[in-house]
Amino acid sequence: MELDDTDRAILQALQENARTPFSEIARRIDMSSATVHDRVNRMEEAGVIEGYHAKVDPKALDYGISAIVGLQVEQGQEEDTLGRLDDIDGVQEVHLTTGSWDVLMRVYARDADNLRELMFDNIAQMEGFARSQTMVILGTPYESDELPIEVEE
Repeated sequence: MELDDTDRAILQALQENARTPFSEIARRIDMSSATVHDRVNRMEEAGVIEGYHAKVDPKALDYGISAIVGLQVEQGQEEDTLGRLDDIDGVQEVHLTTGSWDVLMRVYARDADNLRELMFDNIAQMEGFARSQTMVILGTPYESDELPIEVEE
């Protein structure tokens, strides 16, 4: 699906706040609500819009610690290992990467004991595990789920 500037403007508005009423988006881009509704439906059907979700503060769910984990897996075990990581509670993101690590993950845990259990009892015990490095996140001064979208004015 090829996106035009109107689609991009709608995406920009939804990225800022997915709960923005179509009527408000329509007012901003000088279109009708029906047009916005149709375009959103087309982008959903084409997979451009993958979903809508609430951003939840991990601390509200007692996840007091998070970490980035670099993981090396045994050669030829990449696909199986990625599948196993998906089933482990606390693993939030899994990225297949180039460089020193085969996989980078973001994990959440309640505390240091829970993080140690996650790493030693779950991840390090997986078939295909070679080695890992865990980097505890001390703070996150900037984080965004929004992609940059250029819209000509």
